[in-house]
Amino acid sequence: METALSLARGQFAATTLFHMIFALVSIGLSFFIVLLEAMWLRTRNEMYFRHVRFWASVFVVIFGVGVASGIPLEFQFGTNWSRFAGQSGEIMGNLLAFEAAISFALEAAFLAIMIFGWDRVSRRLHMFSAIMVALGATLSAFWIMAANSWMQTPAGIAVAPGKISVVDYFAATFNPDFPIAFIHIWVASIESVAFVLGGICAWYLLKKRNVEFFLPLFKVAIVIAIVLAPLQVFLGDQSGLTVLKHQPAKAAAMEANWKTYAEGEGAPWIVVGWPDDKAEKNDWQIDVPYMLSILDTRSLTGQVEGLKDFPADERPPVVLPFYAFRLMVVLGVGMVLVALLSVWLWLRKRLQTDNVHRNRLFLKIWIFALPAGILATEFGWVVREVGRQPWIVYGVLRTSDGVSGIGTVATAWSLALFILFYVVLLAVSTFFIIRILRKGPDMSSPLPERSREN
Repeated sequence: METALSLARGQFAATTLFHMIFALVSIGLSFFIVLLEAMWLRTRNEMYFRHVRFWASVFVVIFGVGVASGIPLEFQFGTNWSRFAGQSGEIMGNLLAFEAAISFALEAAFLAIMIFGWDRVSRRLHMFSAIMVALGATLSAFWIMAANSWMQTPAGIAVAPGKISVVDYFAATFNPDFPIAFIHIWVASIESVAFVLGGICAWYLLKKRNVEFFLPLFKVAIVIAIVLAPLQVFLGDQSGLTVLKHQPAKAAAMEANWKTYAEGEGAPWIVVGWPDDKAEKNDWQIDVPYMLSILDTRSLTGQVEGLKDFPADERPPVVLPFYAFRLMVVLGVGMVLVALLSVWLWLRKRLQTDNVHRNRLFLKIWIFALPAGILATEFGWVVREVGRQPWIVYGVLRTSDGVSGIGTVATAWSLALFILFYVVLLAVSTFFIIRILRKGPDMSSPLPERSREN
């Protein structure tokens, strides 16, 4: 049973982490398409129109893979996690149904107009369709995060043996974790795509291809990055305070903090170390005195709770959330530094059409930073989900009590097939995206006749 549970968790983790890449990019890229189309509508500069067409072709691939990977992910609630679905279906079923019936339907319906409506609808109606696509992607994140946040901080429910009933849908949906979690992931999506687009533009600029086309978008990505990268650090800090309040065992595991430091002692923040769950200590560590108290309590010597204060069977694993959290932080701070460097060079007028390609190291940094936002979000999700263990609904239902009884062999086969399917899907989608990017933007085709209308 333990092996089947581990395989079921591994399958859900693998499919979630894969799907998240495309969900993030869908949300962020739809935002940028709206922004670019708004700039076209306002300035009448056809360059922005060509940007919309170029990135919309990439969006179609991302959207298609997101759908293909997202539907099997939700099916796992019925296959691998049927006991969880049976007990929590009253809330989880509703939230996931809202995501499919409202968000996905809205996004899919207006996507057809956004892609094929250039010669059929006016500019303003086309702009409206792009907004609806972005709204659909955002609403999808809204409902998914409401469901996941409810699993983190369950609210608005009554618990009976074998049944979780909803007594307050508003409280269940807008549970304590939801507001900061939703804002955090939405900002992460836009920030991640700012770095993806910035990295792609940097590649074109480094190759001196379509410089006048990609340099303005590169600067747009820099503006978004300098605003959102520091904001995301702040949101991450606020998210950590929410975890500290509602999931103290997760907070302790994130910091590999075993000992409770009473008021007046001051808890050190462990920069790196190696936690030993069985020995309930860190084999070695490098720490900064008092820093954890400052981060958690905003006080030099505030009280910080340790893992030993929780029963051994209610503690999450430590190594994975501890290092995933640190990798997320490093990437987040790195994106802030890249944004600051970019603004500094911009103010020094080194991002001009005639000289931007000379900043080779700078452009290579942007190319290297292209996946930083996506990776940071993936690591953050690992912290979020692994840190919740051993609960599938925190403090209410254990993960081991939610898994289906389909056995080890069946779960292993389905996991292997899912991995194979996603590897093929990733290879095919990557091939088409690279093909679009290598071909570059269409700079010669005439504007659609209907696009000239308001």
